[in-house]
Amino acid sequence: MSKDELLPLVDESGTVVGSAARAYCHSGAKPLHPVVHLHVVNSRGDIYLQKRSLDKDIQPGKWDTAVGGHVDYGEDLVAALRRESREELGIEDFEPQIIGRYIFESDVERELVNSYAAHVDDNIVISPNPDEISEGRFWSVSDLEAALDNGIMTPNFVLEYRRFHSFFNSEKK
Repeated sequence: MSKDELLPLVDESGTVVGSAARAYCHSGAKPLHPVVHLHVVNSRGDIYLQKRSLDKDIQPGKWDTAVGGHVDYGEDLVAALRRESREELGIEDFEPQIIGRYIFESDVERELVNSYAAHVDDNIVISPNPDEISEGRFWSVSDLEAALDNGIMTPNFVLEYRRFHSFFNSEKK
């Protein structure tokens, strides 16, 4: 990924209104740009989380959504989701279900987060990309909820999990 990577700029409904370099989008100027997140859920309702590489420029070493990434300029949301899933976890065989959209703002950026979930076969092979992810594993909902406030997860993941709490609790079996 390059700091010169071109990202779409969007309005709050997701309509593309322009473009900007990734470096500008993360500069503190806070133009709204779209990202995709994928929550990977197994048959027991456990949720896969990735631990972000220490080399990441934002939230290094924190547990986060299974897949997360920017939408490239000219790319649709599901294509971005599939590309990021392949790049980060090596998975391609899933059917994404949109669970919501919201705006997340940090000190350096403002994102229109498009959240999806996918149920995966228990035999799925997940191969985290070591350039992006230091480790990954499935968490039970109870273990995940016990860890939400201990500082090991990204603030964005904590917010997103709480926002879509009812979806995740309906996944428990």
